[in-house]
Amino acid sequence: MQDDTLVVLAEYNTITEAEIAKSMLDSAGIWSTIRNEYMSAIYPIGTMPAQIVVREEDYEKAKAMLHHR
Repeated sequence: MQDDTLVVLAEYNTITEAEIAKSMLDSAGIWSTIRNEYMSAIYPIGTMPAQIVVREEDYEKAKAMLHHR
């Protein structure tokens, strides 16, 4: 995975929202991870949102999946 380019798919104010989105992507076979997971829990809401990050080649499919959520 070292050669993969990662892009931010979505930002969420709570870890719970980010985990739900990640779970949906995982169930569709789309690799994702959460950035700022712990920082978003420490700082006030909106200061440092949790970001869902996916591989660049999965971006469009992942975006469509979360759009229908």
